[in-house]
Amino acid sequence: MSSSDRITVQSDPYNAETPLPRLAAGVTATDSFYVRNHFDVPSLDPRDWRLVMEGAVETCLSLSLPEIQALPVRRLRVTLECAGNGRTLMRPAPASTPWALGAVSTADFAGAPLGALLDRAGPRADAVELRFTGADQGEVGPGSRIAFERSLPLAECRRDEVLLAWEMNGEPLRALHGFPLRLVVPRWYGVASVKWLTRITALTQPFRGYFQSEHYVYRSAAGAPGGEPVSRMRVRSLIAAPSEGDVLSSSPAEISGVAWSGDAPVARVEVSVDGGLTWNDATLDRHDSNAAWTAWRFAWKPPAPGARTLMTRATDARGNVQPMEPVWNALGYGNNVVQRVHVTVRPGSV
Repeated sequence: MSSSDRITVQSDPYNAETPLPRLAAGVTATDSFYVRNHFDVPSLDPRDWRLVMEGAVETCLSLSLPEIQALPVRRLRVTLECAGNGRTLMRPAPASTPWALGAVSTADFAGAPLGALLDRAGPRADAVELRFTGADQGEVGPGSRIAFERSLPLAECRRDEVLLAWEMNGEPLRALHGFPLRLVVPRWYGVASVKWLTRITALTQPFRGYFQSEHYVYRSAAGAPGGEPVSRMRVRSLIAAPSEGDVLSSSPAEISGVAWSGDAPVARVEVSVDGGLTWNDATLDRHDSNAAWTAWRFAWKPPAPGARTLMTRATDARGNVQPMEPVWNALGYGNNVVQRVHVTVRPGSV
């Protein structure tokens, strides 16, 4: 990790953010891609590794990596975001991994559509979910050691963009990102994209495991008092440039960043240069993947020197809009509050 420019958020287990200026690239370099670990990174030998498909299926499977790579291949640009991204902006800040705003990145993934595996296994008519088990394990309480597991509704699993991925940015997955195989679930928060995948189990009842019903749920949140599991990413935009604390000249400048939503394509990004008093539309770039963020830019001529608060607000095609204030919940998930970047314009001629 010595060549990485990620910002370490937690050392044990290792969790780290992508520096916001790195978001300006269409694809995040692997060394800059954020890392979310719940336990130690497992050491897996691809020669011995197998993916097991079991449970409520007509045919149980046990496949090697070459056998999975022989399935149809799809390549897809995907934005992944940790559900806790922006947790430190909540008040009071929930006591968990202290993510600022860099727990989001975009990569080019390659792998087999999960549906190709389902076609071979044949889920039974009574199957409702698939549970995905990773090789990473650890204690979540005294004497309670578990593997990382999450589930998805069977209908979501059949989307052709859900991948069993072995490649990231043109090279084999690295250990930090799930080598030798991971799940990639576009539009959902990153917790759904289970790393170091070893087992898929078809279930006839909804999964109620630790990371499904105790963590990664909206607890004590308006409209979800019982703890609804996190699912699709909420609409969000971020400023990649300028950065917090930058000192700018009075010459014309460009404010730029990215925006995304798990529910629908981004329809609009607005920028404020006066702390939210007025808003103007940014220009959205054309993008090639509905599973990835959209770049945007806004030309700005500072009218006078002094302190400025820059803000960005996204709206998706379903009318979801970023809130001006955080929507608090006990575990600090899904905080898509409007970002504020403070800069100073120095005196000088245009």
